[in-house]
Amino acid sequence: MSAPKVRALVTGGSGALGAAICRRLGAAGRLVYVHANRNESAAQEVVREIREAGGQAHALAFDVTDTESTRAALDRILEEAPIQILVNNAAIHDDAAFPGMSAVQWQSVIDVSLKGFYNVTQPLVLPMIRTRWGRIVNISSVAALVGNRGQVNYAAAKGALNAATKALSLEVARRGVTVNAVAPGIIASGMSEGVFDEAAIAALVPMQRAGSAEEVASLVGYLASAEAGYITGQIISVNGGMA
Repeated sequence: MSAPKVRALVTGGSGALGAAICRRLGAAGRLVYVHANRNESAAQEVVREIREAGGQAHALAFDVTDTESTRAALDRILEEAPIQILVNNAAIHDDAAFPGMSAVQWQSVIDVSLKGFYNVTQPLVLPMIRTRWGRIVNISSVAALVGNRGQVNYAAAKGALNAATKALSLEVARRGVTVNAVAPGIIASGMSEGVFDEAAIAALVPMQRAGSAEEVASLVGYLASAEAGYITGQIISVNGGMA
């Protein structure tokens, strides 16, 4: 009888970066839960791609900022077995220069990244610890490390996520669970379209190109593997050489 598959949950799995991460984990033999908020049909499409490639995947939809609905969704999947790989990828942009940033713009961005991190991660940690093996990867941003005009809210949210990564890694290090953050730079995706043109990318990025979602997913896949068992509490950039 074969051993049960390690189960992985990727929040924001219906977006370009999340989908690449889901496909990477599926190709590594993980059973992948592809999360979406409103766009469940996109999550179902990622599930279809993983299954057609020979993997196993399921879609699920909930709002990570809604504590009750998130807990209900997680309780249902925890009835079967623990989640041992968690990728906190759900995030939103709502950019504005800080003097003109509304309270709603500030709070909505903070809530998805930070309240979402708590709502999803907290119920999964103890079941993960009990297995004595787990991988938590938080998707941060270069904006948290060097800042970006018009993204004070996003930089603040991701900076706090970096701090949470380091603190949580200390709590679970002796339990076989690692906690790391990946900080992408300018990645070719729907979230970056219209924000950086070719001239801006050439000026900002030493490699003079945007990265791909697959390049970020490659690092996430490694951090989620058994081979990365001695890496924890780290913020690792994927940014083409940006300072």
